[in-house]
Amino acid sequence: MKHNAAIKVLIRRNEGPDGGWGWVLVAALFISTSLVFGLMRSLGIFFVEFVQYFEESAHAISWISSIGLASQQFFSPLGAALCNAYNTRLVVMAGGLLAGLGFILASQATSVFHLYLTMGVVSGEFRMGLDLQPMVATVMAAFTRRRALALGLAFSSIGLSSFAFNPLFLLLVERYAWRGVSSYLELSLLLERPYLTFALGVSLFNMGYFVPYFHLVAHSRQAGFSEYQAAFVMSAAGITDILGRVASGCLWTFLAGVFIMLLPVSSLTGSYAALMTVALFYGFTSGALTSLVFAVLPAIVGVERVMGALGLLQLIERLAPGLLKDTTGSYVASFLVAGAFLILGTLTMATLPHFFSCKNPLPPPNRRGSAADKESSLHPELEQMNDLTSDPNQRGLE
Repeated sequence: MKHNAAIKVLIRRNEGPDGGWGWVLVAALFISTSLVFGLMRSLGIFFVEFVQYFEESAHAISWISSIGLASQQFFSPLGAALCNAYNTRLVVMAGGLLAGLGFILASQATSVFHLYLTMGVVSGEFRMGLDLQPMVATVMAAFTRRRALALGLAFSSIGLSSFAFNPLFLLLVERYAWRGVSSYLELSLLLERPYLTFALGVSLFNMGYFVPYFHLVAHSRQAGFSEYQAAFVMSAAGITDILGRVASGCLWTFLAGVFIMLLPVSSLTGSYAALMTVALFYGFTSGALTSLVFAVLPAIVGVERVMGALGLLQLIERLAPGLLKDTTGSYVASFLVAGAFLILGTLTMATLPHFFSCKNPLPPPNRRGSAADKESSLHPELEQMNDLTSDPNQRGLE
């Protein structure tokens, strides 16, 4: 009896929780299987496209899926070994990233051989060996009594994806061709020095711009002012921020950096009036940043490329200042460095063409049409932008 009881205890210890976090794993496996098998069953949509584009035989194109299936089976033991040697979560994440990279590289293929390597070897190897197989094993370990139900729910996505992906991929191929939404990303901007200079300047702005909003209240409290006094400093800066957005320009951005550096200096005197005065000037000058970015960008990249330029800019500028307060024990260093970033960003912007010119900037070349098309593209939005930059407050980047 004791032996049987011990066996039952051991079995219970080895059982999965049958719920809880395990259902999240089921949802992840649901998505993974839909992508793996949905893509596998939808390759027929791309088959005709590949035959026509590369002018190859159907037999040569069919080797893409054959190599992919062979890679999945051949490298499955590698995925198991990596999961046993390292963290399963890291292996799955790496497999998903590499599988996605394989498809991205496949979109740039110039020969069938490139598709053999990208869609066949890279994506085929990683999406099954390093992604799907470890996820299946994880779900199996998380369930015991409900294991069949959990796996059934996870693999039900195969039928759904097979039903949905074929018309979806057909629509995408008809609209964007098999290579896909890349020409619309405006990646060519990353090779143009004016845009890179502008993006670097904005990134430097952002590294210092938000520091007062996070630290000014806490710094005011540390300087000895009351809670209401500290809170009202930031409120007062917000009021003048509204005025600054109307009277924006690069000079104000430079001064914003100066006033950020003066914020801790003014508080060290113990004078609340001095701190409030600097905060008001900071709010006024910092209001220039947002208007500056959106007003000047069309003059750099052209109105027709603003959408893609904004998307890339959001990706580039997401930088954050260091944790200087934690290392120095004071907010002063954070404010000094933050102000220096805005000043450095303004100096970076100063290297743009026509920065110090008093004339309206010439519209950037239209890379998508002829000279006649460029003239016709000067619609009211561009004219309004030129009128805006002709304002004395906007001439910093002209």
